[in-house]
Amino acid sequence: MFKSISIFAVAALFAVSCNQSSDKATSENANDSTKVEYFGAKITEENALPVDSVVSMLKNSSGDIASVKATGKIDAVCKNKGCWMTIANGVGEPMRITFKDYGFFVPKDCNGKTAIFEGRAYHDTTTVEMLREYAKDDGKSKEEIEKITEPEINLSFEATGVIIK
Repeated sequence: MFKSISIFAVAALFAVSCNQSSDKATSENANDSTKVEYFGAKITEENALPVDSVVSMLKNSSGDIASVKATGKIDAVCKNKGCWMTIANGVGEPMRITFKDYGFFVPKDCNGKTAIFEGRAYHDTTTVEMLREYAKDDGKSKEEIEKITEPEINLSFEATGVIIK
């Protein structure tokens, strides 16, 4: 009897775990020609602000923006793992997007696509060591990497979820 209950419990647990969503990438076809991919927490496109608006809000604030959803064109992606991306904007340097707790990555070939991302926008100081690592990830030459000698204060974004289309 106990053995039967144990087998049933294990089978039920397996069935439930197979149906749970994960923070890994999922995709769906919005129509035949548009592929939409989700990474991290599942988010929607609703109420996403243009990245220029978020950058302006952050530049005009001395604090962070705790929760915001933005959209923009992907300018660059980490070529090693897809562990960061930059979003082009008309306000200055591209905004660097990292992913909460290093919990998910985006495709390494998503340059030029549109991203919708939700999370925290903040001011950040990037060390010389980290700037050199980013340059290396971006495929820069040794000479370009060695020219990086000063830390940067920049606007950053830690995403909890990303949509790429």
